[in-house]
Parts: sequence; C-alpha cells; structure tokens
Amino acid sequence: MAAATLGEAMRHARGLGLARLDAELLLAHVCGIPRSRVVARPEQVLEAACGERFLELADRRALGEPLAYLTGRKGFMNIELEVTADVLIPRPETELLVTTALTLPLPERACVLELGTGSGAIALALAQARPAWGILATDVSPAALAVAGRNVSRIAPARVRLIGSDWFAALAPERFDLLLANPPYVAAGDPELAADVAAHEPGLALFAAEAGLADLAALAAAAPERLRPDGFILLEHGHRQGGAVRRLLHAVGLKQVRSLTDDAAKERVTIARQPP
Repeated sequence: MAAATLGEAMRHARGLGLARLDAELLLAHVCGIPRSRVVARPEQVLEAACGERFLELADRRALGEPLAYLTGRKGFMNIELEVTADVLIPRPETELLVTTALTLPLPERACVLELGTGSGAIALALAQARPAWGILATDVSPAALAVAGRNVSRIAPARVRLIGSDWFAALAPERFDLLLANPPYVAAGDPELAADVAAHEPGLALFAAEAGLADLAALAAAAPERLRPDGFILLEHGHRQGGAVRRLLHAVGLKQVRSLTDDAAKERVTIARQPP
C-alpha cells in the first residue's frame, strides 16, 4: 500500500464496513494531518509506513476495537485525554456529573474527592473549571493511575492529587465538601451493554456484584463519615438504578436526595447532601 492515496485508503476502510467518520479520524491520526485534509485531498499519496499502520488499525476497528483506544485520545468536555485499554472511555453522559458539581453551593476552596478516576476525566474537568478547589482522585488500578497521571501532568499539573486506593481504604480519615464517582454499576451479563464495550473496556471499571449495585452501596454507606456538614455526594449509575441508589442514600441518613436526567431523559446521576 506504499503508493496508495488517501482516497484509496478511505475506500479500503469503507469496504471493511467502517463508518466514514471513523475512517477519516483514523487516517488523520496515522498520517498526522488534519481530518479536513483527508476530506479535501483524496489524491495525496500515503507514505508506506502510514499506509501499513492504517491497514492495521482499520482491521482492528472493523473487529470492534473502540476508536479511542486506536488513536489513544478522547475528548471530554473541553479537554483532550489520553486513553488506553486500562481505562474506560469517557462518555457524554458523565458530563452531567461534572456540570452538576459545578452548580453546587460549595466553598471557594472546596475539598473534593473523586473515587475511581480512570483517565482522570472528571477530576481534570473540575480542576479546569474551579482552579481553587483542592481535588484528590483515587483508583484501585495502578495502570489506570498511570494514565491519569500523564493526563494530570499535561493538563493540570499540581492541581489534582492522585492516590492508589480501593475506594476509601488507603485514605486518611479526612472529610470532603464533595464526593463524586462514576463507579462500576453494570451487572454481569447485562444485555444492554454493547458488545464492543464488554469485549474491550476494563471489566474492573464496568462490572459490579449485586445486580450492579455493590460499589454504589459501598460508596453510599461510607458517605456520612466522609462528608463535611452540608457536603454533597454525586453518583453516576445506570439509567434503571436511580430508585435503588436513592434508597441507599436515604438509608444512611443523607438528605435532599434526588436523581437527575441526562439529555435522553434517563436518570443518570443521583445527588444527596449531608445534614448540617
């Protein structure tokens, strides 16, 4: 494929069944050029190495490997993150967690804990929007923390602290103005989970016992001892789990419990507040 053009590479990818946008983004990534050039210059000749690499990635994409893992990049809100197969791919639904956090009546120098940070998407989006907040982010996976660490170093150095911890296990007994998490909440065998997600994204970050509620329950149970008076907890969850999560938060004595809907009008985030 040494003499192939951008247009021929695109036709090859389309023949494999790739969506046009995916093919354009892959080709732009491999060649180190803007996507607009892929569209505007189909006659441009590919270097041999670019052509071979594109063939490899196109084949992998055709087999269902997520585009973000192939390019190593994914946008989230106003930041671009490095992602690998060690972390979940940030999704638009999770933006609700961030935008809700930014509306809360928190101190100017709020103390914030994100649990299960993965790529660092949530913590970094908050750090960008609220530079004065003190943000601590944890993950149980050393590989995920390595990805988050590189993102923090590039996007918001010294503004997010990272700690390896299984939820609160490795943390000092401090309290926070805000706890938030997008924990594992998918039940094993959930038929609604996309096949490519199940096949390629880390099961440690996806699946939870007790019909997907085990980790949500653990976080809810710990919240009263980890929140400051009038502090908040925000939990992302499956669109059918809102009622169960509300019950978990009510059961531990938290107040102002309510679920918020995403752009598809599905309950996606539940919020609760520590009494004064």
